[in-house]
Amino acid sequence: MKKAIFLDRDGVINEVLSDRVKFVNKPQDLYFLPGVPEAIKKLNDYFDFIFVVTNQGGVGLGFMKESQLKKIHDYMIAELKKQGATIHDVAYCPHKPKAGCECRKPKSKLIVDLSEKYDVELSQSYMVGDTDTDIIAGKRAGTKGVFLGKSDPLADAVFPDLISAVDWIIEDSKV
Repeated sequence: MKKAIFLDRDGVINEVLSDRVKFVNKPQDLYFLPGVPEAIKKLNDYFDFIFVVTNQGGVGLGFMKESQLKKIHDYMIAELKKQGATIHDVAYCPHKPKAGCECRKPKSKLIVDLSEKYDVELSQSYMVGDTDTDIIAGKRAGTKGVFLGKSDPLADAVFPDLISAVDWIIEDSKV
């Protein structure tokens, strides 16, 4: 069985609600947070897969088309690849926030579906996010949870940003 890192996108990989960008609705709105390419590159050395799992209610709300979202993700993957970092797949929920779908975090369908597709052992994997819905989705799927921010009582670990979390995740995965 393989091990994976599941990363939320907005607030983990890229800026959102910042001085430069409110929401990412086109590729040129995507700004990586400090240390993200290096963090993903380092995780690539220890994990079989790095996935992005993200709620993108802006599609359901009409702020962007699904084809635009795919362009953003293609751009993100290509820009990371230029820096030696690999994202293996992206799963997203395009539905409105209160649509009641099965794929919107805190439900775990995005994570579980990727794990089945790639033969991933969820108990040996990690969900990294910046909201409690990310941590809850990971826990429901069976992963460990790493929260990026100040505190989250459900998380296995808390760090200010992805680059700060990497060494802990790698060490914890060896246990």
